Amino acid sequence: MNRRAFLYIAGAAPLAPATQEIPKYRIVSKFKPSANPGMPGRYRGQVVNVHAEDSIDVSSGKVNAEVVRAMLARGMQALTGDKDDRDAWARFITSKDVVGIKVNCSGAPNIMSSPEVVAGIVERLMAVGVPARQIYIYERFQGQMRSVGYEKYVPEGVQITAAEQARGSILGYDPNTYVDVDFFGEDDTRSNLVRLVAEKLTKIVNVPNLKEHQASGVTGCLKNIAYGDFSNVARSHRSEKTNTYSFIGTLASVEPLPSITVLNIMDGLRAVWHAGPFSMDPRFRFFPKRMMFGTDPVAMDRLLIDAIEEKRKAEGAPSIWDRSPERVKNVRRPDKSVNAFIREPGHVEYASKLGLGVYDMGKIRRKDIEL
Repeated sequence: MNRRAFLYIAGAAPLAPATQEIPKYRIVSKFKPSANPGMPGRYRGQVVNVHAEDSIDVSSGKVNAEVVRAMLARGMQALTGDKDDRDAWARFITSKDVVGIKVNCSGAPNIMSSPEVVAGIVERLMAVGVPARQIYIYERFQGQMRSVGYEKYVPEGVQITAAEQARGSILGYDPNTYVDVDFFGEDDTRSNLVRLVAEKLTKIVNVPNLKEHQASGVTGCLKNIAYGDFSNVARSHRSEKTNTYSFIGTLASVEPLPSITVLNIMDGLRAVWHAGPFSMDPRFRFFPKRMMFGTDPVAMDRLLIDAIEEKRKAEGAPSIWDRSPERVKNVRRPDKSVNAFIREPGHVEYASKLGLGVYDMGKIRRKDIEL
């Protein structure tokens, strides 16, 4: 995707239908909101886009770690206005913090939070005095994380952990922090917060990918911090009509997540424009060669919507806003003209109504950097 395509601003996105039903959610959490919450944070409505043509080799998929470091430095400097990126990081993190890096490995090994990006973040955290033992790279599923091999890229002592050592295990979740909601009459109606978040972390750096999602429309900052931090979430999209519209924002709004998620760095070196998020079919991957920086997950995901929408338009695929029932089919081989669910990209706007950020493109300030 070229620079113009990435920065394309679509017209006003359609709202969810007036008949959209919001399930009855019961949120249980002992955590109180911070006086200075991380989301939408001190840079509300601001997004920095950094593009580097040499960041990844399209033919081999090899990431240039040095270029990534430069992207991280320029992005953080542009976001904060600091001349030294160490000062920029120090605005968010102190040496006393226990920091979680929330990666996205659901599409690994084909697409994930690139280990070179994660390693660059670890370097910056340690540069501001955070000991390796106080840094946790984490995700929900151990098998997905193992396929990436983050341990090969970061210093000894950095913790690499998953909430579910075995699929379905509940030991990695906090029994006292959860969202209870009945979607389709399922037996288990609770989604519990990752125990690491509830018991250890004082700050989170959210590192999502730039991806389409068949149920939610896109999977970016909001979905990575929501579905990536709670158990039992796939139940929201078991039929063609999903509950992703309201569930994503609701989960992301549960304390302590809004208070301690202080920074979002979207890895857009690789991306997925259809049949996401797992990216089993290489036909639907592309290489924006970009990273986005901000504290406002809604503003960042609003730009993500436009990026995916423009790519789909270029490929002759239906809009992610298309709600036609005839588009929903169960096909063995992914087809760009059909989908498994009725997508709900409106979840981004819904999250803005919960106070998680700015959705209005007229109020989003974007800064673009070319390396």
